[in-house]
Amino acid sequence: MQDFTLKVGVVGAGAVGPVLGAAFLQAGHHLVGITARSEASRERVEAMLPQTPVLDIEELLSQSDLVMFCVRDGELRALVEDCALAGWFRAGQLVGHTAGSLGLAVLEPATALGAIPLALHPAQTFSGTSLDLARLRGVHWAVSAPVPLLAVAQALVLDLEGVPHVLSDAARGHYHAALAHGANHLVTVVTQAMRTLSAAGVNQAAEFLEPLLKTALERALQEGEKGLSGPILRADTHTIRRHLAALDRGALVAEPDTEPGKPLDDLADIPETYRACARATAKRAYARQALSDEQYLELLDSLDSR
Repeated sequence: MQDFTLKVGVVGAGAVGPVLGAAFLQAGHHLVGITARSEASRERVEAMLPQTPVLDIEELLSQSDLVMFCVRDGELRALVEDCALAGWFRAGQLVGHTAGSLGLAVLEPATALGAIPLALHPAQTFSGTSLDLARLRGVHWAVSAPVPLLAVAQALVLDLEGVPHVLSDAARGHYHAALAHGANHLVTVVTQAMRTLSAAGVNQAAEFLEPLLKTALERALQEGEKGLSGPILRADTHTIRRHLAALDRGALVAEPDTEPGKPLDDLADIPETYRACARATAKRAYARQALSDEQYLELLDSLDSR
């Protein structure tokens, strides 16, 4: 528990805002309120924060020592500018946001009025439910703040049982691209694998894949690129061509099937993803000298074949 208590206001009741508000409450801070524009947002607040008032943004800012903007990255700048033009920020007020791709610069309109800017982004995905509270513990956060206030920003993350990492505005592009590429694209690749497995006639594709994917992720995190296995590393162009031929044919149930011509799903998006990921994998394997020149060129040729 922290040695100081802040009056916290949360702007935005999407997937992140109510969870962050609940986390501040658990940490012992006072949650003065939250903004919620849509009916779905209000229902989310009622489920996560039933005792917390829904306020308009002017009233929220007037009552808050710390206001956290939990809105989409693309909406943040205009919202901060509007609040600044209305004169709703005040000197000494902590004004933070959770936009991963943005740093302190987006808060300059508030800073011009004497507010203290903070950028606090948790490296986690949110569902907007109470399950997120447990998932938030132990999460690593990107933290940006003026140097004299870095300790305060880090303390706020520690209050939420997170791990703070100081990050400059200049590094935000690489930082957020890494998270989106690793997490968002992971969902795409995994669900494509599930759809393809279902098209092969395998029931319960998620349960079937879970042990394999958990081990692959564990090896990637612990061993890096040395954890790679499969046909690319073996330069098995024959297998890769069979993969692509099957994917290019579309979604047919594997034998034995009583209706082999009946598609289970549209898999038209998957061959392109497979080829792109395979090329990237081959390029990295070649860079590590795990493939010879000849093997690398043969792999590229097999990926270009139709």
